[in-house]
Amino acid sequence: MRRRSLPALGAALLAAPALAQTSYPDRPIRFVVPFPAGGATDVWARLIAEAMSADLGQPIVIENRSGAGGMLGSDYVAKGPADGYTLLYTISPLIQSPVVFRRWPYQPLEDFAPIGKVGTTPLPFCIRPEIPAKTLAEFVAYARGRDLSFGSYATGSSGHAFAQLFSDVEKLNMTHIAYRGEAPMLTDILGGRIQCGFHSMTAAGDYIRSGRLRPLATLGKRRIPSMPDLPNFLELGYPDAFGMAGFIGLFAPVRVPPPILARLEASFAGAMRNEAVLRRLQDMDTLAGYLPPAEFKAEMAVQLRQWTELAESMNLSVDG
Repeated sequence: MRRRSLPALGAALLAAPALAQTSYPDRPIRFVVPFPAGGATDVWARLIAEAMSADLGQPIVIENRSGAGGMLGSDYVAKGPADGYTLLYTISPLIQSPVVFRRWPYQPLEDFAPIGKVGTTPLPFCIRPEIPAKTLAEFVAYARGRDLSFGSYATGSSGHAFAQLFSDVEKLNMTHIAYRGEAPMLTDILGGRIQCGFHSMTAAGDYIRSGRLRPLATLGKRRIPSMPDLPNFLELGYPDAFGMAGFIGLFAPVRVPPPILARLEASFAGAMRNEAVLRRLQDMDTLAGYLPPAEFKAEMAVQLRQWTELAESMNLSVDG
């Protein structure tokens, strides 16, 4: 009898982790946002967190850990507990910042398990309304020979690279001012401390619609739904690189057990089918485009290659 009990005990021990995972989640979950509160990433995170919290039956707490172009918060999650209670809600700087900083505290394709893609957001190039320019061509004419500054929501981000590329193409010699997120950048452009930059419609849409910021053109291959008369850079004859679009998504440390990942993936997919969520994304001019984990990871691999090629062609790098 005693010999029979050993296999039974072994089977019970092997089954214990699986049984424990079926109770997931049994306490609050954290979404780490690697940018300050009030920016677009923070807004998107709270929207998805609300929908997933209702499905998972546990609160989802937003924790903002900004710095180093989003790398500090991302690295914190990559090296954190792999129990499904600490997740990363982020955007394209996850793959962009390491390339530009030439520091790889984490490997974006190997250290994270994508839960799903929300979509992307148009990034219009905006100027202060006091600048006497109604079109991008008029701004170029105004900016030549002047000392202007553009802001970005993270060093190494799309907003940094494409404003610099725009400055280089037009030989404007504008100065880059880096911020720890979109919210502080937005504060400074509204306050007159910088003159221009790329902003998300999610964070800056109300200021654009009220006339406190003036959009001149947008990145990507599509026009902004609420501003169909605003051209994109490709339509104005700029290089194909200006047609690149980023991503918004949720990630877990790659070591999280598959049953927990599956539960999170199903909850996220449900949130992206939620009509209220989709309506709110549309209201913010966020282009919903759900992708499941495998397809999202494949897209990230393509974007990482494209971004590396762009950064190398521009010699875009940051020391420190």
